[in-house]
Amino acid sequence: MDQKINFSHRSVLLDECIEALNIKPDGIYVDGTAGGGGHSLEIVKKLTAGGRLIAIDRDDAAIAAATERLKDYSDRVTFVRNNFSSIKESCLDLGIDKIDGVLLDLGVSSYQLDTVERGFTHNSDAPLDMRMDRRNDLDAYTVVNTYSADQLKKVIYNYGEERFAPKIAAAIVRYREKETIKTTGQLVEIIKSAIPPSAREGGHHPAKRTFQAIRIEVNGELDAIEPTIRNATDILAPEGRIAIITFHSLEDRIVKQTYADLASGCNCPRDLPVCVCGRKPRVNVLTRKPILPSERELEENPRSRSAKLRVAEKI
Repeated sequence: MDQKINFSHRSVLLDECIEALNIKPDGIYVDGTAGGGGHSLEIVKKLTAGGRLIAIDRDDAAIAAATERLKDYSDRVTFVRNNFSSIKESCLDLGIDKIDGVLLDLGVSSYQLDTVERGFTHNSDAPLDMRMDRRNDLDAYTVVNTYSADQLKKVIYNYGEERFAPKIAAAIVRYREKETIKTTGQLVEIIKSAIPPSAREGGHHPAKRTFQAIRIEVNGELDAIEPTIRNATDILAPEGRIAIITFHSLEDRIVKQTYADLASGCNCPRDLPVCVCGRKPRVNVLTRKPILPSERELEENPRSRSAKLRVAEKI
């Protein structure tokens, strides 16, 4: 199956994102997680020849697929292979110091989940990898086989919110004392062995939380969110918007808190008669509550069920 087909999944909250960005035909927009180009395509369709889209992704296969998908609009699209945390740097390198909107979709693409050899999913047996950028040295194999029991426990608990993290970490360490853990299939069986049978009945796959945690660790996903929002805000033009889709509570909490901090003004002690910090609000938060997928989207695309969209506008 070629990349174009692999990437032809439904983009989550597509209409809601396009509406949230309030696109100007001659504006400059950044899709910091271009993926297969689903959101990018709808953005660039609304741009005239005077507009521009900067499409960023760290996955080489994503860049290739998005380039193919947006080939009819190549005169107004620039592709950059980098982490979304490079938004400000990448724009400045292109001679752009002001943009009109930023979109981030923090989920793993359907392509990455469905391409077995990438090792993202617990539903197929594959080499342990999970790297979104395959140029990086750190992969799931390294995390699983070299992290101490305490390090594994912290990763699995903090990033997977897995209550059986201590048992799973201990089981991983015991197993690798006998042999190296090379595949996702081995890891799934180890996780299952560490979780009581009563806790494995119904609900999510028993390995889902642990796989999520290791993926986040490998790709440094949470560490990049707050600085990315702040850097993107630096180069947003007045009334420019930043729209971010999250897929679990850890991401959503960071986005919500960072928006709130950017929207707050003076933080001087309350007993001071006048403000001495000079801090001014930088954004208005447009979504006090996140935008959620419609019932129709949930029916058509079950992977959207945990998606949340939050939007802020530069003052």
